[in-house]
Amino acid sequence: MTLPIHTALIGYGMAGRVFHAPVIQAVPGLRLVTIQSSQPEQVRSDWPEVWVSQTFREVVENPQIDLVVIATPNHTHFELAQSALQAGKHVVVDKPFTLTAAEARILLEEARSRGRFLSVFQNRRWDGDYLTLRKLLYQGTLGEAVYFESRFDRYRPEVQNRWREQAGPGSGLWYDLGPHLLDQALELFGRPLAVYADLARQREQAQTPDYVHVLLRYPRLRVVLHASALVPGGSPRFMVHGTLASFVSSGLDGQEALLKQGLRPGAAGWAPEPCEGWLYHPHRAAERVPMEPGDYRRYYEGVRDAIRQEGPNPVPPEQAVRLMEVLEAALKSAQEGREIPLEVNG
Repeated sequence: MTLPIHTALIGYGMAGRVFHAPVIQAVPGLRLVTIQSSQPEQVRSDWPEVWVSQTFREVVENPQIDLVVIATPNHTHFELAQSALQAGKHVVVDKPFTLTAAEARILLEEARSRGRFLSVFQNRRWDGDYLTLRKLLYQGTLGEAVYFESRFDRYRPEVQNRWREQAGPGSGLWYDLGPHLLDQALELFGRPLAVYADLARQREQAQTPDYVHVLLRYPRLRVVLHASALVPGGSPRFMVHGTLASFVSSGLDGQEALLKQGLRPGAAGWAPEPCEGWLYHPHRAAERVPMEPGDYRRYYEGVRDAIRQEGPNPVPPEQAVRLMEVLEAALKSAQEGREIPLEVNG
């Protein structure tokens, strides 16, 4: 009988409460045994069977813990991940992996030297609309993609008193939604030749960027990544133009909405609302595209299998390093107001 992978969750803010805890518990072979949080009563209410840890050290010094999942504020990711690896634990880090590419490389080498599993939680790879788009591209339905636009637009006109929207390292939309946008683009199209970024503060009293517009330049393809906190509605999620057809989708994968309601994957009532997608051909009527089912459990199923050496890492740290290099280049572009070329073999 294969023993379960005893898992500790560090942090019980939105990421830990909404995404990690319920998805981990829904995956056979993973057992959430402890949560370290500054909200112990909330944890006990939601997960009465889970032990509440008081300190991070208490978690990493526990020999029964196999996997540590870090879902804390962005600026703490590097230090906590490094400490967990040094304690001999396997590690999953919520996006963004780190704040800099240099930190990402250090974690990669730490995991390699200690023979530990290390991965970053890029759950949007398992959104239904993204899976549908990837299928259309790989099947050649669109021909060669020449323009790709990916947007995460929201309407949040009031600045909230939370670390993501306050001045400080790792805050703002580029560190919040940028890793999702970049990860999907890099997985589909690889490393660009250059990046140009425009980051701005558009809301009253904004302390950190709440507008992101990034252009990734490829030999023929152009990729636009966009996010804003001041969009009441009307923008697509994906828009892709190819040499044979176009694909446009709207709405967000329904998994997030159900998780925010407190539903758990696979439980009664778990039926995510699919996004809407349309395929446009040059000489015939548009057709609605059946959307692939999204499933965030597939990430943690991959984590389980990789730790057991039964499958590949679902999001290897090497990919996270490459993402951080492009994310940093975009920051430099916004600061200097110019396109930043990227090394081809970087």
